[in-house]
Amino acid sequence: MDDELDALLAGLAAVALEGPKAVGKTATAQRRAATVFALDDDEQRQLLVADPQRIERAEGTVLIDEWQRHPAVWDDVRRSVDRDSTPGRFLLAGSAAPVEAPVHSGAGRIVQVRMRPMSLAERGIAEPTVSLRALLAGGAPIAGESEVDLPSYVEEIVGSGFPGIRGLPARARRAQLDGYVARIVEREFPDQGHPVRKPAVLRAWLTAYAAATSTTASYNAILDAATPGEVDKPAKTTTITYRDVLNQLWLLDPVPGWLPVDNPLGRLAQAPKHHLCDPALAARLLQLDVAALLAVPAHGRRPRRGAGMIGPLFESLVALSLRTYAQAAEAQLHHLRTRNADHEIDYVITGPDGRLVAAEVKLTRTVGDHDTKHLRWLRDRLGDQVADSVIVTTGTHAYRRPDDIAVVPAALLGP
Repeated sequence: MDDELDALLAGLAAVALEGPKAVGKTATAQRRAATVFALDDDEQRQLLVADPQRIERAEGTVLIDEWQRHPAVWDDVRRSVDRDSTPGRFLLAGSAAPVEAPVHSGAGRIVQVRMRPMSLAERGIAEPTVSLRALLAGGAPIAGESEVDLPSYVEEIVGSGFPGIRGLPARARRAQLDGYVARIVEREFPDQGHPVRKPAVLRAWLTAYAAATSTTASYNAILDAATPGEVDKPAKTTTITYRDVLNQLWLLDPVPGWLPVDNPLGRLAQAPKHHLCDPALAARLLQLDVAALLAVPAHGRRPRRGAGMIGPLFESLVALSLRTYAQAAEAQLHHLRTRNADHEIDYVITGPDGRLVAAEVKLTRTVGDHDTKHLRWLRDRLGDQVADSVIVTTGTHAYRRPDDIAVVPAALLGP
């Protein structure tokens, strides 16, 4: 994000930095600001309401933090940019889409960028040796060795990508994640104009959504999982409100289905693949810690609670990283699934030139021919449009297979 902001502010007058609370937007933006208006402070907000021209008189780059607390400032910035489009004038940071949308979208004046929790590369657990940008260009060198093992990846799943949370001791980290969810339910929903009459139902829906991580489960199925055996379920409009507000708070980060403009693949499904913004939130909602995720059942016994979630949560950790790297490369992340489910590819990253990288995520150290069949199918169908194909694993070495498919440990993949 630092590199992206520097590039954008060198040519654009106003940039809006968006993302969930505690992701580091304010700290990142403050490094580039000469003047800060913190609109979560009542006094500063009232001063700006009374005198909107304060932003015009401020010198240097002006940061307007939590701008959604006073949505009219969006249009104030837009009009100011119309008068003076000098690069680097304004940074807006927001942790929620405002209840009352701005009068004007800001198109052409204010560019919006998404900031997410930290990717694996940003966490510094290993030095990446394989670049997504290079994969998109084709013919990327594939090499490197990683000491990061499965228990370490599970530590990263539960450890969180929120900068202020991941460094805490385990118990304090769990308390912070619990508090994060509680604030969403008890404070952020009312702030968005939607007081929650039954907080337990919303929390159950969130937990069911977490259990659907890395799947394309229908929202009806998520509701049924949240309210098992209940006849008096929440109305569909209520659960749609849950989804809409959680999207406004940037808490949900679904990956859309891929629909190429010139579609030679037949009928593709469009349902999104479900992800929370941070897999640590999903793990915490499901009350899963490292021991629960790594538990191996004794012979003949039922799998322990959480044993079925380690794969989806590892995939969610990889998806978070892929989205971050894709954004840096001006690319987009999608997933591919045909409607009859005979072909599925976990992620398709489409570059600005139309070429793509197909990626499968495997909770394994080794890769066999059966793991590559869908990647080979897509390459056979699209030819040179597929710049590269990669399987992201929990293994130790990055290498290229004889069928030209790259195998890359998650810790070695970077922007």
